[in-house]
Amino acid sequence: MSSGAWTVVAVAGVTAAYALFSRRLSSTPLSSAIVFVGAGILLGPAVLDIVDLEHDTAPITALLETTLTLVLFTDAMTVRRQDLAVGGFLPGRLLAIGLPLSIGAGWLLAWPLLPGLTAWELALVGAILAPTDAALGKTAMSSPRVPALVRHGLNVESGLNDGMVLPFFVLFLAAIPGTNYAEEGVAGVFWRALVLSTALGLLVGGLGGRLLQWSRARGWVTREWRQVYVLAVAAAAYELGVVTEGSGFIAAWVAGFACGFALRRYRTGREKEHPDRTAEFTENLGGLLASISLLVFGAVLLGPTLEDLSWRIVLYAVLSLTVVRMVPVALSLVGSGLRAPTVAYIGWFGPRGLASVVLALLVVEEDVPGVELLGRVVAITVGLSVLLHGVSAVALAERYGRWHEKAAAASRGLREGTAVPESPGRRRLGFLDGPER
Repeated sequence: MSSGAWTVVAVAGVTAAYALFSRRLSSTPLSSAIVFVGAGILLGPAVLDIVDLEHDTAPITALLETTLTLVLFTDAMTVRRQDLAVGGFLPGRLLAIGLPLSIGAGWLLAWPLLPGLTAWELALVGAILAPTDAALGKTAMSSPRVPALVRHGLNVESGLNDGMVLPFFVLFLAAIPGTNYAEEGVAGVFWRALVLSTALGLLVGGLGGRLLQWSRARGWVTREWRQVYVLAVAAAAYELGVVTEGSGFIAAWVAGFACGFALRRYRTGREKEHPDRTAEFTENLGGLLASISLLVFGAVLLGPTLEDLSWRIVLYAVLSLTVVRMVPVALSLVGSGLRAPTVAYIGWFGPRGLASVVLALLVVEEDVPGVELLGRVVAITVGLSVLLHGVSAVALAERYGRWHEKAAAASRGLREGTAVPESPGRRRLGFLDGPER
């Protein structure tokens, strides 16, 4: 049997095994991310050497890029205007103030700890490790004991910041000599990757949503094919961004916003199904691919990196998960009226995950001089995040929930108790992590 066949068997076996125990594990510190990354390390070259894709990166690239496209599209599709209008001060501050500060802090702290990288390569490190991944701290962001305002804010932030970091990423990459983006120059990248890709995303997503509603109003499309249709819209937006030499990810992210808006704006009174459920199949597929991506990440990137660690990389990873995230969050929430335990809780649960891995892979493809060191930094940071955020999610959600109950009973008008609209829960990994319904 070929090595590729054994890889498929191993991945299928881990996925099936976790699925069988998913409900039992959902209330424990052993998150799906920990299971899949740990299985990847075990099955990879560092231990059993069953999963080895280092000599053929094309399947890895296709898997990770497909996964991030689906996640960007569906995350954006679930965000509604009312999510930012009511209780939106929290995600608004985290995104408008906290995200740029996190990129800047990551850049500055990388300077003394990662010698050998140029200024723009250091900036890339800050941008790559800025987006958060709600799936790695699912319990912390979905526990009913956590105030709705905090759950809402963390979910909206996580759904938007991976897309919002893309402009920083492509502009930093354009400033590094020798990359494909650098050949076009910053101005060319601005027009193609930001302006053109955004316009294409708006066109594809908006038109796609309108056409689907037009067909639904006439009863011409089945529920099953509505699910498939959304997947086709996401793929079309991404590929148009690529063939026009822009950014497929930006196009897919913007298309998700436009499609979601069209599905809500032009919803007819006859429709019983909520528009957000139209993306259920695409979200579930993205969740499955995300789990497999974490397994591959553990096998081909994290496992080999663990064999050659340096104190500088480990220290930077720790600082990235603490100082680089928590200080900008605290600064962004000054004057918000939120108590210190809430600020600390929000600051801690900014896990790094899929977006960081995919953006690092894109840098590898560009053959940036410092790519080996950059890849190792991302690997250790994401690996630590998977472990620490996964293990702490259940316990800290319970502890913070108890604090909030006592604080709410002792003080009327607690800001954490602000009512927010019920936001549609993201299903990324939800069908693997969540309780049986």
